[in-house]
Amino acid sequence: MTEFFNQLLHEIERPLTNPVLIFSLILFIILLSPILLRRLNIPGIIGLIIAGVIIGPHGLYILEKNSAINLFSTIGLLYIMFIAGLELDLNEFKSHRNKSLVFGFFTFIIPLAIGFPVCHYLLHYDFNASFLTASMFATHTLVAYPIVSKLGVSKNQAVAITVGGTILTDTAVLIMLAVIMGNSQGNLNQEFWIRLGASLIIFSAIMFIVIPRIAKWFFRKLESEKHSHYIFVLSVVFFAAFLAEVAGVEPIIGAFVAGLALNKLIPHSSALMNRIEFIGNSLFIPFFLISVGMLVDVSVIMNGPTALIIAGTLTIVAITGKWLAAFLTQVIFKYSSSQRQLIFGLSSAHAAATLAVILVGFKAGILDENILNGTIILILITCVIASFATERAAKKIIVETEDDSSEILNNSSASNEHILLAVANVNKMEKLLDFAILIKDKKSVNPVSVLSVVSDNSEAEKNIIKAKNKLEDFVKQASGTETKVNVITTIDHNASSGITRCSREIMADIIVLGWPQRTGFLDKLIGEKIESILNNTDKTTLICFLEKPLELHKRIVVAIPPLAEHENGFGLWLTKLAKLAQELSIPIHGYCNEVTEKSIRRYFNKEKISASLHISLFSDWDDFLVLARNIHADDFVVLVSARRGATSYMSILDGLPLKIEKHFSVNSRLIIYPQQYDGNTNLENYSEVSAETLNRGIEVVQKIGKEIGSMLKKKNQE
Repeated sequence: MTEFFNQLLHEIERPLTNPVLIFSLILFIILLSPILLRRLNIPGIIGLIIAGVIIGPHGLYILEKNSAINLFSTIGLLYIMFIAGLELDLNEFKSHRNKSLVFGFFTFIIPLAIGFPVCHYLLHYDFNASFLTASMFATHTLVAYPIVSKLGVSKNQAVAITVGGTILTDTAVLIMLAVIMGNSQGNLNQEFWIRLGASLIIFSAIMFIVIPRIAKWFFRKLESEKHSHYIFVLSVVFFAAFLAEVAGVEPIIGAFVAGLALNKLIPHSSALMNRIEFIGNSLFIPFFLISVGMLVDVSVIMNGPTALIIAGTLTIVAITGKWLAAFLTQVIFKYSSSQRQLIFGLSSAHAAATLAVILVGFKAGILDENILNGTIILILITCVIASFATERAAKKIIVETEDDSSEILNNSSASNEHILLAVANVNKMEKLLDFAILIKDKKSVNPVSVLSVVSDNSEAEKNIIKAKNKLEDFVKQASGTETKVNVITTIDHNASSGITRCSREIMADIIVLGWPQRTGFLDKLIGEKIESILNNTDKTTLICFLEKPLELHKRIVVAIPPLAEHENGFGLWLTKLAKLAQELSIPIHGYCNEVTEKSIRRYFNKEKISASLHISLFSDWDDFLVLARNIHADDFVVLVSARRGATSYMSILDGLPLKIEKHFSVNSRLIIYPQQYDGNTNLENYSEVSAETLNRGIEVVQKIGKEIGSMLKKKNQE
């Protein structure tokens, strides 16, 4: 027993050296500090930084910065920048890139313009030291970005332009760092500029041309190897960070660029994205925040007034410069005060790039110890201010957004949406489930229901057990995205009857079906099973075939018939296509007439949908295949069809699915049958009324008219 306690006392001597104990202590800090400080309404990020101050070499000296902690903190820093690039809404960024440029200019030039005179004339540093310190003011690290991501406002325009401004200003500062270092060493010549420019061009070409091609090939060839996807992404991040360092800029720029390069290939609601965020926010990013705290030396305040004056001056200049940049951005683009505060909160924290600039300058002898210590205090204060400001602003924006969209939120269909995925072929189930998860409304409390219908015969009970066991594997797949999946197996005389009955029982809003397999050469594509489902339900029905993984598509091309805007399911399918486009960061290209285009744009404006939308006027439905010249192999082809008797129904729509399968065989494709009747309509009252005979008569007349027209046309040509 005595030997045990002696060994225990030896192991807990400061600083700790046992790697297992060190790792255990850090995990307990990551676990407990946010929980304890949450009761005091203090952001968890601050708790981790303060914990780093306490246990660090300048605090209780429980831990010292060794190679393992440095490695994990570096991974965390790269992770923050990578997730920022990955979560950036590229469509939003492209549409507001000019705003990002303006903010990037302000957040770079204002702190620089204030900082240089203060350092040079007030603190009496030389040109190189003053310019390097002033450039440090222009940098900022997205330390508070996990708050934005957690609260779900990362898609806000203010976040998009701040992240865009971050990469612009940090890139400019880190290039300036290379220039100042070259100037201090007397190497600022033509050869320096040529080498820097060439290396940056090569780096950009590798990241934006080579890496996406490799990633597409990898995701296509190893589609089922989900764990390999995560390892591949990590490999790309660190390789990009290494290439950036070789190119003469900081590794954080490489990590951010890696996020941009993989942005379109990793949907935000995918299992892969969930794994990336989960591991980063649980382990690597907290490690980085603790390591930032371990750099803080509170004792420098006691070393005399000089350290206090320099630390105070640096902090005031840094905060003032960033606030002015956010204020001017708000004034020019007429943002709300909450958005201004969010921009300020995200851009006011100094950590990663700031440390890079100051440590490089200190090691090179350009900066003295007072600047280094003052910068450490600056990092602590700005991280605290940034965390409070960001969390408060994000919560205000959530409240404002909820107020603006109160009509949508009050609509029960928005919060209780229910998707039914009917399975015929389990082998093709994985892609369909991914599709259903991506289009699912995350605010809905209902799960995605996966249905398998077993024939009512002597083997029904055995078959129902087999079907349930097969479907349970897909529950695990969905759990990776934190999406609830409900498995339903039922017995019925035929599949269509079971699907129809179940859709009513669970009150499904959307039915997702796989693309049917034709059994004979002359069989029509939309066979009896699907036709029966369409005739006996009024649900929005999606018939889907995915040729390749969803993330490998570049556009959603959708053909919309006249009067489609008058169907009750118009808003639902349009919202789902917009959500899919946003998840995949790809544009929607629609083909419709002018009236439908106006309705679509009106709906986008009303619902504040930010998906990229392009419309081309199209009305020649008799020559539908003319669209083939504008469709590429990586387009997702969508046809909005209609049930018989619907407002937008045309007889030509019946033959289009077969043409789409034949002429767009290499494309993923989707056919949408919108909800025809209002949900409150009692269909039973009209059960004896049928428009089928009338519709068939009209179709016959239309066909005869077309035949006579084509005969007359031929005769005239002869």
